[in-house]
Amino acid sequence: RARHGRSSRLAPRTSQGACERPPAVARSCRSSRGHLERSLMAALSPIGPARCPSYKMSKRNSDGNVSRGASVRARGVPDVKAGSDAKALISTTPEWQALQAHKLEIEKTHLRDLMMDAERCSHLTNEYNGVYCDYARQRVTDETMTKLYALAEAADLKGKINAMFSGEAINTTEDRAVLHVATRAPRNKVINVDGKNVVPDVWEVLDKIKDFSNKVRNGEWKGATGKPLTNVVAVGIGGSFLGPLFVHTSLRTCGEAADGARGRQLRFLANVDPVDVARSLNGLDPETTLVVVVSKTFTTAETMLNARTVRKWIISSLGEDAVKKHMVAVSTNLKLVSAFGIDPDNAFGFWDWVGGRYSVCSAVGMLPLSLQYGFDTMEKFLEGAWNIDEHFATAPFEENLPVTLGMLSVWNTSFLDCPARAILPYTQALAKLAPHIQQVSMESNGKGVSIDGQSLPFSTGEIDFGEPGTNGQHSFYQLIHQGRTIPCDFIGIIKSQQSVYLKGEIVSNHDELMCNFFAQADALALGKTAVELRSESVPDSLIPHKTFTGNRPSLSIMLPSLNAYTVGQLLAIYEHRVAVQGFVWGLNSFDQWGVELGKVLASKVRTTMNQKRTKGQKVTEADGFNPSTTSLLNRYLEGKAQLKYDAPVDVFPCDLIDSDECRPPTSYV
Repeated sequence: RARHGRSSRLAPRTSQGACERPPAVARSCRSSRGHLERSLMAALSPIGPARCPSYKMSKRNSDGNVSRGASVRARGVPDVKAGSDAKALISTTPEWQALQAHKLEIEKTHLRDLMMDAERCSHLTNEYNGVYCDYARQRVTDETMTKLYALAEAADLKGKINAMFSGEAINTTEDRAVLHVATRAPRNKVINVDGKNVVPDVWEVLDKIKDFSNKVRNGEWKGATGKPLTNVVAVGIGGSFLGPLFVHTSLRTCGEAADGARGRQLRFLANVDPVDVARSLNGLDPETTLVVVVSKTFTTAETMLNARTVRKWIISSLGEDAVKKHMVAVSTNLKLVSAFGIDPDNAFGFWDWVGGRYSVCSAVGMLPLSLQYGFDTMEKFLEGAWNIDEHFATAPFEENLPVTLGMLSVWNTSFLDCPARAILPYTQALAKLAPHIQQVSMESNGKGVSIDGQSLPFSTGEIDFGEPGTNGQHSFYQLIHQGRTIPCDFIGIIKSQQSVYLKGEIVSNHDELMCNFFAQADALALGKTAVELRSESVPDSLIPHKTFTGNRPSLSIMLPSLNAYTVGQLLAIYEHRVAVQGFVWGLNSFDQWGVELGKVLASKVRTTMNQKRTKGQKVTEADGFNPSTTSLLNRYLEGKAQLKYDAPVDVFPCDLIDSDECRPPTSYV
């Protein structure tokens, strides 16, 4: 079967198309790439020829510091030194400009016509190890894809992927490697950071998780009163919450995983809102509850306040000594873990080269999920993710799922000016995929400057949102059909986790769901014209309202089934897709300075609130807030029972809420 990138219809690549180089340049590239290739190939087995990178990553000096003067080479612009005034943005390259010109040709086309080209539709598919992707409903042709892969070459995408897998400090603003892939690497792989293979460290933690989770699940590890611990509450926020919740939601109705979870509960406490505390603890017995506190530094404000609240809940029922039996930590700060009352031996570590939003495969996710489903099931999840990691690191661009999807997102965002993306899984089990990818994508690529600090003259990042089908159809599909153009990811499952077929129905419940999966993508692409409406005798007054313009891009991903392995595959595809976008745009996709300012301002508000509550005073202009914030604070402070913070007493909801129906957290029905 013809594939894109192998068809005789495709134009041969030239030096401008990023494949052929003069021999001297090729030799130089091979030499500069050597240390990256050797390290990467120790961890991975290549399945295709690697492209010659044109970007030299920063290197560590003998003192361990990163050299900021590493040369940067992008075709179409002179070599420059990092830190100099002139920087090479990807938008200055001939490949970027070629795509800008090509956009004018695409604007003359309509998907209604493009979808009639069977050969084009055949080319615009990709399949790897059961994951099937059809992107024929994107506003692209074979020529578009050739130009997009050339842009990837110009951005030295291959070199940057190699640098990531080789443990280079590609997160330059924090001087850190980016190695979430190491958290799912098999035992026999070699992935180095600062000259040290970190895979044995990863497996030391995984083995500890396996041992501990087995003891809890088989009843060997009991609570303070001798009862088995069948309920787990994971306390964390951001990446410590959204990723594990996504995986948990995906596996709850998977047959094999559900068998392992029988008789157990896993809940997540993220929001510092006491309502979330009440709901997370609702109906739980402290005697049978284990709490996992997830905080790398053990200083995250929201997480630690929630942890102290849950600790008080345990102590009030079981006493101070119960904390060591009922609370464990995922953290690297053993001193604060111990001071909190948790035995440091029950702390599970991870590393600064694992970013929060990429941490679900570390102890952050593996500990609570192994307690719920068993380590053997979760090991399959790691295997699925690593399967895509290998594919991403070694497959040629034209066959590479994350690369292809990432380049399509670059095309939609930076060239077709689409500001958002809808993630639409046609399975309820993936209900928490969109919120997780929302963080992975928007926190990674929601940047306005390049990795070296330049303001970018082009659009980056996407506004990600989504809901499972068919729920979303009755919510926001109106807008994506007849309002703004929002590229969509449709995700379907061939074999459902649950099978229901009622006598007399023409299709099963899952078939009904998937009928919508296929129809919605075509409706967006093809639309419906005024001519078609008139042929159906639609009144002229309604034709403008019932016309669908179509030409709205989407892609369709199908998985054979949804289990721990394929959930791992799906996670890694989206993680690497986001990295591809950032690498091409020239961003640092692995820091998140944008979340810091609000935290700093919240600290000021916290101090002021303590003072005003304790002294019974109002906020004034002298406290340094603008008039709007001053007014809002005073309305809040005056709106509920006064609390004196200097009084050393625990105060629970019924003391603060003026209501006859206030109930403590464990009393809700």
